[in-house]
Amino acid sequence: MSTPIELLAADLNHQGGVFCPSSKADMKIWNTHPKVYLDVAKTGEGKCPYCGTVYKLKAGEHFGGGH
Repeated sequence: MSTPIELLAADLNHQGGVFCPSSKADMKIWNTHPKVYLDVAKTGEGKCPYCGTVYKLKAGEHFGGGH
């Protein structure tokens, strides 16, 4: 199992999510899958259904955008 990709609140879009594949995960263009939206703000983390990459908010980070 790979290490989760830690995100800052500033890394999330205005809805509190992130897209995978992501440059944050150091993914190469040849090794990608269809783009999926992961709602990280709701639970503090999200897991990509294609590649299994886990994105999570870094400890102490809080998302307050529009909710």
